[in-house]
Amino acid sequence: MKITPEERDAVYKTIFSRRDVRGQFKPDPIPDQVLERILTAAHHAPSVGFMQPWDFIVVQSSATKQKIKEGFEQAHTEAAALFSGEQRKIYQSLKLEGILESPIGICVTCDRSRNGPVVIGRTAKPEMDLYSAVCAVQNLWLAARAENLGVGWVSIVHDEVLRQALAIPEQIDIIAYLCVGYVTHFKDKPELESAGWLPRRDVKSAIHFEVWSPDTP
Repeated sequence: MKITPEERDAVYKTIFSRRDVRGQFKPDPIPDQVLERILTAAHHAPSVGFMQPWDFIVVQSSATKQKIKEGFEQAHTEAAALFSGEQRKIYQSLKLEGILESPIGICVTCDRSRNGPVVIGRTAKPEMDLYSAVCAVQNLWLAARAENLGVGWVSIVHDEVLRQALAIPEQIDIIAYLCVGYVTHFKDKPELESAGWLPRRDVKSAIHFEVWSPDTP
């Protein structure tokens, strides 16, 4: 199947306009067919040995979200103490999640035992199943952006909080908790870039030929 120039451009537009959304969520419900489309896109991510190690827990309950929000607040306080001076002030001023504001949350997990202990492609690098699950997150994120849905990855929360709130067994790895919903707008730049936390690296400094070399100033 050949991709047309118009389809190619749409893919690049989706990639470059994707944002980690925190504070622009609207309460509008996500239609079932839209949710199914983005989860199906996630389910079509590449996976080592075609093991498809992911599962998706859709969270709509306000009570469950509140438990996760409380877990975020605890981890957020702990994280703030790790920064100092101006960085701490900037960190504390940032809106870093939309757990209660987003209509749904999606927890992405990885079952590392799926399809047995020996999997094609995992024999030399056993962590490849985790990377596969991260690919599912990226697929979901880009599909959501194509549907004009915002996604925010909440990494400032301890796994045990999610494990208890969502009844996730100990043997299942937690990859991501995502806030998903329609938004008032998408920002022109990533929020941390706009806030002056860090600049975007020049792509040329990330590209190496033949051997790895230090960043070019």
